[in-house]
Amino acid sequence: MKALRTPDARFANLPDFPFEPHYLTVADGEGGELRVHYLDEGPPDAAPVLLMHGEPSWSFLYRHMIPVLVAAGHRCVVPDLVGFGRSDKPSEQSDYTYARHVAWMRDALFDQLDLHDLTFFGQDWGGLVGLRLVAAQPERVARVVIGNTGLPTGDATPTDAFLAWRTFSREAEQFPIGGIVNGGCVGTLDPAVVAAYDAPFPDDSYKAGARIFPSLVPTGIDDPARPDQLAAWEVLRRFTKPWLCTFSDRDPVTAGGHRVFLREVPGTAGRPHVTIEQAGHFLQEDKGPELAQVIVDFIAAG
Repeated sequence: MKALRTPDARFANLPDFPFEPHYLTVADGEGGELRVHYLDEGPPDAAPVLLMHGEPSWSFLYRHMIPVLVAAGHRCVVPDLVGFGRSDKPSEQSDYTYARHVAWMRDALFDQLDLHDLTFFGQDWGGLVGLRLVAAQPERVARVVIGNTGLPTGDATPTDAFLAWRTFSREAEQFPIGGIVNGGCVGTLDPAVVAAYDAPFPDDSYKAGARIFPSLVPTGIDDPARPDQLAAWEVLRRFTKPWLCTFSDRDPVTAGGHRVFLREVPGTAGRPHVTIEQAGHFLQEDKGPELAQVIVDFIAAG
């Protein structure tokens, strides 16, 4: 497949983002390779905290959480999904499937970085991809924290709002990444922060992954991802290790999405689940340090 690579100059002088880039390559599924970017901060011998972003953000989203976690002695590994951030961006929407996103991250995080004894946090598509990894190799995972995400099987009827968002993402002449992130926050982002979310995408040709992501969410029982989703849920229904829900109070997209996990995942029982207040869909942006401290305290509780 043909892939685009954002020029490094686009990432110069980003606000509050002093982190060094790291790269590895994964098989693209068609005989080629893709470069995947990730951050790796904190003590290299510490048990890792894996932080996974969603649509249409990148590892920049975690810039206010990483310092809190590192100060508490944790290693933070923060990948950019293929098609986002400093990772390569296949140029055709048809290059992206749910299964490929999972395979690319499994190759990077498990096969190459060999993460184990990890604490996982995922939001939005970071949860959709990351929870599939948790289910694939639960022995690598010490605990799970999720916020504003899910693991849909296609059984639920999609809302009109989601269907409109899916249509917009595929057909809109302009797809303003930074503006979309800004619209998903309670606060108004500084223009320099909006620009940082736009940085990975010099023009629309780089946005194939961002545009197609909403269409990969399973919304019917004929969805090609459904069998893998159902298999993942079978594993999660036996997951007894600590599991914390940290959904925000101002996200209409995922409101109430924690309930299925509380009902189905035994590891949620008796945990100090929290609502992150005054935070929108991108709770890392609105309340990053507070969310990071919740994760620190959850790890410390054992």
